[in-house]
Amino acid sequence: GFSKKKSNFRPKSQGSTGSRLIGGNSLLFEKIETKISVFHRAEAGLIFNSGYNANIGLFSCIADKSDTIIFDQFIHASIRDGIRLSPARSFSFEHNNTNSLEKKLQQASGNILVAIESIYSMDGDQCELKKILTLCKKYKAQIILDEAHATGVIGKHGRGLACKLRLENHIFARIHSFGKSMGCHGAIILGSKELREYLINFSGAFIYTTALSEGSLMAIDNSYEELKSGTEKIHQLQKNITFFKESISKKLKKHYISSNSSIQCILVGGNKKARKTESILQKRGYDVRAICHPTVAKGRERLRICIHSFNSENEIKKCLLNIEELLS
Repeated sequence: GFSKKKSNFRPKSQGSTGSRLIGGNSLLFEKIETKISVFHRAEAGLIFNSGYNANIGLFSCIADKSDTIIFDQFIHASIRDGIRLSPARSFSFEHNNTNSLEKKLQQASGNILVAIESIYSMDGDQCELKKILTLCKKYKAQIILDEAHATGVIGKHGRGLACKLRLENHIFARIHSFGKSMGCHGAIILGSKELREYLINFSGAFIYTTALSEGSLMAIDNSYEELKSGTEKIHQLQKNITFFKESISKKLKKHYISSNSSIQCILVGGNKKARKTESILQKRGYDVRAICHPTVAKGRERLRICIHSFNSENEIKKCLLNIEELLS
């Protein structure tokens, strides 16, 4: 653990002054961690400076050389980087393929950790959480679930996929980041009280970094108040996602990657074409992003479209018509 200082928030505060283990901790930090843990129905939580920082901090220290980490081949780069820093054995399984996962589980030894995402950031598809959990129970493996793209989007009040499926008590660790739908910065790792204490004492990415400022903490707190106060924006987002999917024309269907999340993608093929199409769309006022190789596999270059609750049906229609025109 570490000492707690009384919060004295000042709008002109320059920062937290240091790491939480030295002088950057406060009652405000711990109050917000407790509040978020209760919201996501977890026993405890520890705030990190970003989702990347959280994944590096967790995966680098959570297993030793006698253990095994198995991860979905489409897992986020931050988790891959964290695994590289771990002494544990590691290998991937085919994306969302439970048969492939079972083969890897049969080869695993020691403590086994399975890393997956609720919503995958490039295709926007959802993990097979129930099936994966059943397999993990069979082989006595633990799940680490990155909920970055589910936070504020999936489930009642945006609590995430684990809470939506009422599986939160069966997940070893969940990572919720605040830099996407929450509009803030930072992340929290949720799990048991023992996990929280372990990370405080062994996670280098937590120990050796300056803590978030109180201004950042207040922004996170206010975002969670927004989620608690209503579900209108989440309902509107889901309506917009449905409208987007229903508006995909027959011509675009062959380029479309099926997704029920706010991440929607149209395959373009080739870095040059993807960047050119992105540039034209942005000049026309559409904030559409090209995702190029090597971020995605060669031949799977795409336009990545993030649907928001404030998008109008007219905007969605016009965006799709522009994409269809440019790809025809």
